[in-house]
Amino acid sequence: MIAKKDNKEYSVTKETKAMYLKDGYDIYNDDGKIIEYSPKKTVSYNEYIQKVKENEELKAQLSKLTPKNNNGKISTQE
Repeated sequence: MIAKKDNKEYSVTKETKAMYLKDGYDIYNDDGKIIEYSPKKTVSYNEYIQKVKENEELKAQLSKLTPKNNNGKISTQE
């Protein structure tokens, strides 16, 4: 496994993985795929609000495209 943060990379074991996560490193497998994100990751408030608005817009678009029956539930029959 590999711990990555900024431009630093370290080889880690199962025993040291928790320490690196605590220090803000993300853990990747040997193929370069993410295994676990650091719990110290944060998202800026502006980015969060942008994603909330995007989510609301997509839900509105989806509700226009999804057929519903009389009870407001999604219809499975065409």
